[in-house]
Amino acid sequence: MTANSKKSREQAEALFSKAQTQSMSLNRIISEQDAASRAREAKTARLRELRMEKEAYDLAAAAAAPPKQKGKR
Repeated sequence: MTANSKKSREQAEALFSKAQTQSMSLNRIISEQDAASRAREAKTARLRELRMEKEAYDLAAAAAAPPKQKGKR
């Protein structure tokens, strides 16, 4: 009887260990994906800000430049 309960306990511990390992792996994968997503969002925001600054600069430069005159041919 004790051999049967010992075997059942070992099987239960093995299943628990496997489930725990899978859970830890899933949590690690999710945290890595979250970190990559946050990094991508930060880079996108930085690039958007740089683009908007450049567009504002270009617009100001175009407004400050004298208008082009067409010459006669």
